Amino acid sequence: MDISSILQGGYQHPTSRKWQAKRQLTKSMFMYPLFITDDPDASVDIPTLPGQRRWGVNKLEAFLRPLVEKGLESVILFGVPFKCRKDEVGTPADDPDGPVILAIKLLRSLFPNLYIACDVCLCEYTSHGHCGVLHSDGTIDTPPSVERIASVAVSYAKAGAHCVAPSDMMDGRIKGIKQGLMDAGLGNKCTLMSYSAKFASALYGPFRDAAGSAPSFGDRKCYQLPPTAKGLARRAITRDANEGADIIMVKPALPYLDIIADAAQLTPDHPIACYQVSGEFAMIHAGARAGVYDLKTMAFESTESMVRAGATLILSYFTPEFLEWLS
Repeated sequence: MDISSILQGGYQHPTSRKWQAKRQLTKSMFMYPLFITDDPDASVDIPTLPGQRRWGVNKLEAFLRPLVEKGLESVILFGVPFKCRKDEVGTPADDPDGPVILAIKLLRSLFPNLYIACDVCLCEYTSHGHCGVLHSDGTIDTPPSVERIASVAVSYAKAGAHCVAPSDMMDGRIKGIKQGLMDAGLGNKCTLMSYSAKFASALYGPFRDAAGSAPSFGDRKCYQLPPTAKGLARRAITRDANEGADIIMVKPALPYLDIIADAAQLTPDHPIACYQVSGEFAMIHAGARAGVYDLKTMAFESTESMVRAGATLILSYFTPEFLEWLS
């Protein structure tokens, strides 16, 4: 064999195998999604999301304190209201007494060093279950949608969120939110993490069970990206960076590693986030239960592929496990 064909000498030892990675997984790369409901004492199992629960604000300290002590650095909050009166514009989304704003204030007081992001969307709060305001014919009315989403984001920032993360995929909402933050004197105090390339995926089913956010009619394919739309994803990433996004996100993660790589190439000076979504998480668990692979091994392989593609932040339901595995 030619000298240049010998590669295995470079990774024959566990330590030298670690050196082959450009970057390693760290605890700080993981952001933990939390479902916060409007029953303050709730602790409700989510059957399609193994090990995950809906939490009331009174249960958060006991659940999160051990994770913070193990190195949890960031969470993202999703409101899951059941008691409120939903309407066509998602009025409960920024209710000062609603679960998200109450949770922001509580977590800021309990864990001063914990980074708190908030998902910003209307679907959990609208009577129709869509992510924006609708015309009378059921199609998206973009200007009032952007205005309402920006208002919700600013309300979360005023409550103390370190980061607002719009997941609605409305055109122009990044510019609208950034302007709203600036007008409120929060442009330098709150990170704007955009779900820039969010695809109309089949992998959101367990999340919709958890958040009660399925649309009451139709689907979201007119605003979430078609799975084949590499060009649209690249355009959306570039647009959102130009409109003021501080972090670029790709969602889902594993089926869209090429889009994560595109984001890293298009916006090399931005942190790149990806969301290992509910369906990805559930599939890994299902495969492990079926004996297809070892759960921990597959969890590492899947997330390491995201880092290899260019991600610097991973939103994952595996976060509690990785706090143990990376210790």
